[in-house]
Amino acid sequence: MESRLDLFINRMVSQRACLDFAADATKDMSGPVFELGLGNGRTYSHMRQIMPDRDIYVFERAVASHPDSTPPEDRVLLGDVFETLPAALKRFGPTAALIHADLGGHNREKNDQFARALSPVIEPILAQGGLMVASDRMYFDTLTEVALPPDAVRGRCFIYTCT
Repeated sequence: MESRLDLFINRMVSQRACLDFAADATKDMSGPVFELGLGNGRTYSHMRQIMPDRDIYVFERAVASHPDSTPPEDRVLLGDVFETLPAALKRFGPTAALIHADLGGHNREKNDQFARALSPVIEPILAQGGLMVASDRMYFDTLTEVALPPDAVRGRCFIYTCT
């Protein structure tokens, strides 16, 4: 059994590897990038660094990130993701080139229930050829799971594509 520290390290290493892979794979797509859950802003900060010219929109209930990792107000969609994602679909259409979600907590059963409920809300907003990177297994009807990049730890991150 892995220690909690090992689980955290493997998640962070996997997030970085999967985000780097997804940023490169979608670099020629024109749609926006969505960050579902800002937290303290670590992954948002990384996404800004690896995709400096992309429009990155953050979905969050309340912004509480580190000041260096806080998006501009016009790129934050505040509220419950079950309301803000459908609103974003109306605003942007099915154009998201990349979606990253790290929304779960420490309870695997609750994370799984949340992923099952959220999957059908995410699915219609991803563009053809777009990628979804998630810290938890998702349950999509039309998206296909993609093999992880070599640096990612199996089971600590998942990638899906819209084909």
